[in-house]
Amino acid sequence: MKSLIALLIFCLPILAIAQSKEELLEKIAANKKDVGSIALIQKVGGYDPDYKELTALFKTLDKKVRKTTQGQVFDRYLKALESSSVGKKAPSITQFDLEGSPYALSDLQGQYVLVDFWASWCPPCRAENPKLVALYNEFKGKNFEILGISFDSEFDNWAKAVKDDNLSWKHISDLQGWNNYASLIYGVKAIPQNILVDPKGIIIGRNLHGEDLRTKLLEVL
Repeated sequence: MKSLIALLIFCLPILAIAQSKEELLEKIAANKKDVGSIALIQKVGGYDPDYKELTALFKTLDKKVRKTTQGQVFDRYLKALESSSVGKKAPSITQFDLEGSPYALSDLQGQYVLVDFWASWCPPCRAENPKLVALYNEFKGKNFEILGISFDSEFDNWAKAVKDDNLSWKHISDLQGWNNYASLIYGVKAIPQNILVDPKGIIIGRNLHGEDLRTKLLEVL
Protein backbone atom coordinates (compact mmCIF):
# COMPACT_ATOMS: atom_id res chain seq x y z
CA MET A 1 0.00 0.00 0.00
CA LYS A 2 2.85 2.41 0.78
CA SER A 3 4.33 1.93 -2.70
CA LEU A 4 0.90 2.56 -4.22
CA ILE A 5 0.47 5.82 -2.35
CA ALA A 6 3.96 6.90 -3.32
CA LEU A 7 3.03 6.54 -6.98
CA LEU A 8 -0.37 8.19 -6.77
CA ILE A 9 0.98 11.68 -7.37
CA PHE A 10 0.94 10.80 -11.09
CA CYS A 11 -2.79 10.12 -11.11
CA LEU A 12 -4.24 12.85 -8.90
CA PRO A 13 -5.69 15.53 -11.19
CA ILE A 14 -6.39 18.04 -8.39
CA LEU A 15 -4.99 16.55 -5.22
CA ALA A 16 -1.45 17.92 -5.07
CA ILE A 17 0.07 16.84 -1.75
CA ALA A 18 2.11 19.76 -0.44
CA GLN A 19 0.70 20.56 3.00
CA SER A 20 -0.01 18.61 6.15
CA LYS A 21 -3.60 17.95 7.14
CA GLU A 22 -3.18 20.20 10.17
CA GLU A 23 -2.04 23.09 7.96
CA LEU A 24 -4.98 22.56 5.62
CA LEU A 25 -7.47 22.55 8.49
CA GLU A 26 -5.99 25.75 9.88
CA LYS A 27 -6.31 27.48 6.51
CA ILE A 28 -9.90 26.30 6.08
CA ALA A 29 -10.83 27.58 9.56
CA ALA A 30 -9.22 30.95 8.81
CA ASN A 31 -10.81 31.36 5.37
CA LYS A 32 -14.46 30.35 5.71
CA LYS A 33 -15.57 33.08 3.30
CA ASP A 34 -13.02 32.17 0.63
CA VAL A 35 -14.23 29.90 -2.18
CA GLY A 36 -10.65 28.60 -2.41
CA SER A 37 -11.26 26.73 0.84
CA ILE A 38 -13.32 24.20 -1.12
CA ALA A 39 -10.15 23.01 -2.87
CA LEU A 40 -8.43 22.80 0.52
CA ILE A 41 -11.21 20.55 1.81
CA GLN A 42 -10.73 18.35 -1.27
CA LYS A 43 -7.04 18.06 -0.39
CA VAL A 44 -7.92 17.03 3.17
CA GLY A 45 -9.80 14.07 1.67
CA GLY A 46 -6.75 12.97 -0.31
CA TYR A 47 -6.80 9.59 -2.04
CA ASP A 48 -9.39 7.90 0.17
CA PRO A 49 -11.78 10.63 1.36
CA ASP A 50 -14.16 10.27 4.29
CA TYR A 51 -17.39 11.93 3.15
CA LYS A 52 -18.50 12.54 6.74
CA GLU A 53 -15.33 14.48 7.53
CA LEU A 54 -15.45 16.48 4.31
CA THR A 55 -19.17 17.23 4.70
CA ALA A 56 -18.59 18.53 8.23
CA LEU A 57 -15.78 20.80 6.98
CA PHE A 58 -17.88 22.01 4.03
CA LYS A 59 -20.69 23.01 6.39
CA THR A 60 -18.29 25.28 8.30
CA LEU A 61 -17.86 27.48 5.21
CA ASP A 62 -19.90 30.63 4.73
CA LYS A 63 -23.31 30.01 3.19
CA LYS A 64 -22.48 32.25 0.21
CA VAL A 65 -19.42 30.10 -0.55
CA ARG A 66 -21.47 26.90 -0.39
CA LYS A 67 -23.95 28.36 -2.87
CA THR A 68 -21.35 29.27 -5.48
CA THR A 69 -20.97 27.10 -8.58
CA GLN A 70 -17.86 25.54 -7.03
CA GLY A 71 -19.78 24.90 -3.84
CA GLN A 72 -22.67 23.21 -5.63
CA VAL A 73 -20.28 21.01 -7.63
CA PHE A 74 -18.48 20.01 -4.44
CA ASP A 75 -21.79 19.29 -2.72
CA ARG A 76 -22.68 16.87 -5.54
CA TYR A 77 -19.28 15.23 -5.11
CA LEU A 78 -19.95 14.73 -1.39
CA LYS A 79 -23.33 13.20 -2.15
CA ALA A 80 -21.66 10.83 -4.64
CA LEU A 81 -19.16 9.76 -1.98
CA GLU A 82 -21.98 9.12 0.46
CA SER A 83 -24.10 7.13 -2.00
CA SER A 84 -21.12 4.93 -2.92
CA SER A 85 -19.83 4.31 0.60
CA VAL A 86 -19.63 0.95 2.35
CA GLY A 87 -23.09 -0.35 3.18
CA LYS A 88 -24.81 1.43 0.29
CA LYS A 89 -26.28 -0.08 -2.87
CA ALA A 90 -23.70 0.30 -5.63
CA PRO A 91 -24.89 3.02 -8.07
CA SER A 92 -25.94 1.67 -11.45
CA ILE A 93 -23.42 2.03 -14.24
CA THR A 94 -23.66 0.97 -17.91
CA GLN A 95 -20.95 1.68 -20.49
CA PHE A 96 -19.58 0.09 -23.66
CA ASP A 97 -17.21 -2.87 -23.61
CA LEU A 98 -14.26 -3.40 -25.95
CA GLU A 99 -16.55 -4.97 -28.54
CA GLY A 100 -18.80 -1.90 -28.57
CA SER A 101 -21.70 -3.50 -26.70
CA PRO A 102 -23.36 -1.96 -23.61
CA TYR A 103 -22.50 -3.75 -20.39
CA ALA A 104 -23.72 -3.02 -16.86
CA LEU A 105 -22.49 -3.70 -13.35
CA SER A 106 -25.90 -5.29 -12.75
CA ASP A 107 -25.03 -7.94 -15.37
CA LEU A 108 -22.72 -9.41 -12.72
CA GLN A 109 -25.30 -9.41 -9.94
CA GLY A 110 -25.22 -12.57 -7.86
CA GLN A 111 -21.41 -12.54 -7.64
CA TYR A 112 -18.82 -10.67 -5.62
CA VAL A 113 -17.51 -7.99 -7.97
CA LEU A 114 -14.43 -5.80 -7.68
CA VAL A 115 -15.12 -2.64 -9.66
CA ASP A 116 -11.66 -1.37 -10.66
CA PHE A 117 -11.26 2.26 -11.76
CA TRP A 118 -8.07 2.63 -13.80
CA ALA A 119 -6.54 3.95 -17.05
CA SER A 120 -3.82 2.94 -19.48
CA TRP A 121 -1.91 6.20 -18.85
CA CYS A 122 -1.87 5.76 -15.05
CA PRO A 123 1.48 4.33 -13.78
CA PRO A 124 0.11 3.18 -10.39
CA CYS A 125 -2.77 1.44 -12.16
CA ARG A 126 -0.43 -0.44 -14.46
CA ALA A 127 1.76 -1.35 -11.48
CA GLU A 128 -1.30 -2.80 -9.71
CA ASN A 129 -2.47 -4.85 -12.70
CA PRO A 130 -0.14 -7.86 -12.20
CA LYS A 131 -1.43 -8.15 -8.62
CA LEU A 132 -5.01 -8.05 -9.87
CA VAL A 133 -4.23 -10.73 -12.46
CA ALA A 134 -2.82 -13.00 -9.74
CA LEU A 135 -5.83 -12.29 -7.52
CA TYR A 136 -8.26 -12.99 -10.34
CA ASN A 137 -6.56 -16.28 -11.18
CA GLU A 138 -6.81 -17.30 -7.54
CA PHE A 139 -10.47 -16.46 -7.02
CA LYS A 140 -12.19 -16.72 -10.40
CA GLY A 141 -14.68 -19.55 -10.48
CA LYS A 142 -15.45 -18.91 -6.80
CA ASN A 143 -18.33 -16.50 -7.38
CA PHE A 144 -15.91 -13.61 -7.93
CA GLU A 145 -15.47 -11.27 -10.90
CA ILE A 146 -13.72 -8.02 -11.75
CA LEU A 147 -15.23 -5.19 -13.78
CA GLY A 148 -12.66 -2.74 -15.12
CA ILE A 149 -13.86 0.83 -15.72
CA SER A 150 -11.29 2.78 -17.71
CA PHE A 151 -10.77 6.55 -17.50
CA ASP A 152 -9.13 6.50 -20.92
CA SER A 153 -10.16 8.80 -23.74
CA GLU A 154 -8.47 6.87 -26.58
CA PHE A 155 -9.86 3.45 -27.47
CA ASP A 156 -6.62 2.07 -28.93
CA ASN A 157 -4.60 2.91 -25.81
CA TRP A 158 -7.25 1.31 -23.60
CA ALA A 159 -7.48 -1.87 -25.70
CA LYS A 160 -3.69 -2.20 -25.94
CA ALA A 161 -3.25 -1.90 -22.16
CA VAL A 162 -5.88 -4.58 -21.55
CA LYS A 163 -4.06 -6.93 -23.93
CA ASP A 164 -0.53 -6.08 -22.79
CA ASP A 165 -1.38 -6.53 -19.11
CA ASN A 166 -3.36 -9.76 -19.68
CA LEU A 167 -6.50 -8.40 -18.07
CA SER A 168 -8.94 -11.19 -18.89
CA TRP A 169 -11.99 -9.83 -17.05
CA LYS A 170 -14.74 -7.58 -18.43
CA HIS A 171 -13.86 -3.98 -19.30
CA ILE A 172 -16.06 -0.97 -20.00
CA SER A 173 -15.60 2.77 -20.59
CA ASP A 174 -17.31 5.83 -22.01
CA LEU A 175 -13.90 7.16 -23.17
CA GLN A 176 -14.43 10.51 -21.45
CA GLY A 177 -11.20 10.51 -19.45
CA TRP A 178 -11.58 12.11 -16.01
CA ASN A 179 -15.14 13.03 -17.00
CA ASN A 180 -16.13 9.36 -17.11
CA TYR A 181 -19.67 9.18 -15.77
CA ALA A 182 -18.56 6.58 -13.23
CA SER A 183 -16.15 9.09 -11.71
CA LEU A 184 -19.07 11.42 -11.07
CA ILE A 185 -21.45 8.96 -9.46
CA TYR A 186 -18.76 7.20 -7.42
CA GLY A 187 -16.85 10.34 -6.43
CA VAL A 188 -13.56 9.11 -7.89
CA LYS A 189 -10.92 11.85 -8.02
CA ALA A 190 -7.82 9.63 -8.12
CA ILE A 191 -6.94 6.26 -9.59
CA PRO A 192 -6.44 3.38 -9.10
CA GLN A 193 -9.48 3.04 -6.91
CA ASN A 194 -11.97 0.24 -6.44
CA ILE A 195 -15.13 -0.88 -4.70
CA LEU A 196 -16.06 -4.41 -3.71
CA VAL A 197 -19.71 -5.32 -4.22
CA ASP A 198 -21.50 -8.33 -2.75
CA PRO A 199 -23.96 -10.58 -4.68
CA LYS A 200 -26.88 -8.32 -3.67
CA GLY A 201 -25.16 -5.25 -5.06
CA ILE A 202 -24.15 -3.81 -1.68
CA ILE A 203 -20.75 -2.16 -1.34
CA ILE A 204 -18.70 -4.05 1.27
CA GLY A 205 -15.28 -2.49 0.69
CA ARG A 206 -13.64 0.52 -0.91
CA ASN A 207 -10.03 1.04 -1.95
CA LEU A 208 -8.76 -2.34 -0.81
CA HIS A 209 -5.41 -3.26 -2.37
CA GLY A 210 -2.83 -6.03 -2.15
CA GLU A 211 -3.08 -8.24 0.91
CA ASP A 212 -5.94 -6.17 2.33
CA LEU A 213 -8.04 -7.07 -0.70
CA ARG A 214 -6.99 -10.73 -0.65
CA THR A 215 -7.82 -11.00 3.06
CA LYS A 216 -11.27 -9.52 2.45
CA LEU A 217 -11.95 -11.95 -0.40
CA LEU A 218 -10.83 -14.91 1.71
CA GLU A 219 -13.24 -13.70 4.39
CA VAL A 220 -16.31 -13.38 2.15
CA LEU A 221 -15.60 -16.26 -0.23
